[in-house]
Amino acid sequence: MGDLGVISNFPDSRVVESARLIWNYLSGFASEGPCDALVVCGSYDLRVMDHAVRLLQQKISKTLVITGNTGNWTKHLWDRPEAEIFFEHGRSRIPDDVEVVLERKATNFGENILFARDLLPDIDSVVLLTKPNAVLRVLLTAQEQWPETTVSVSSPQYRFPYDVSNVVGLFGLIDEMVGDIDRIRKYPKLGYQVEHELPKAVLDAADFLASKGFDNHLAPDLCNEER
Repeated sequence: MGDLGVISNFPDSRVVESARLIWNYLSGFASEGPCDALVVCGSYDLRVMDHAVRLLQQKISKTLVITGNTGNWTKHLWDRPEAEIFFEHGRSRIPDDVEVVLERKATNFGENILFARDLLPDIDSVVLLTKPNAVLRVLLTAQEQWPETTVSVSSPQYRFPYDVSNVVGLFGLIDEMVGDIDRIRKYPKLGYQVEHELPKAVLDAADFLASKGFDNHLAPDLCNEER
């Protein structure tokens, strides 16, 4: 998170409630259904792969793409591509009739989607799988980068803040979500994702959290997308 000393009066109920409001909004666009392919966007959270396995066992699709090299959160976590780590985590539970393709180059959500699209040129529908707080960003990115395909985004369901990944912790997740809001504001002008009007309450919550020191994952000056 950086210098935690800049965060005053934490734990602060307003900090937690502001973060919960953002979490609920960002994760609230999830949906899923039968599709031509499932695409898992790699990250630090292996529970996304557990969710993929559950959907495959429910026969939602017979094609699975796992995409990801390393990104902002995983470049110091693993020494191999996220796609390989995720595949090994779920391999024994994937139904035998599912075709699995690993994409090992993507380093951000835009590349996850573009490289998966290249591997799946003829499909009509896809469900992208990601962390709950990334659902809206992935959806907006896919609507820009993969417009010819019907796209849904799904995630495992966690309780906030109780089930936060111990890889990033609560502080790291709040930083990440403030960064997600910042990217939703800025990325449409760069052609990375479609426009989306954020509610005032969400914007106010993000601004408040940034003022409390949760500003370490804002969009970089060069606007290279980060996880």
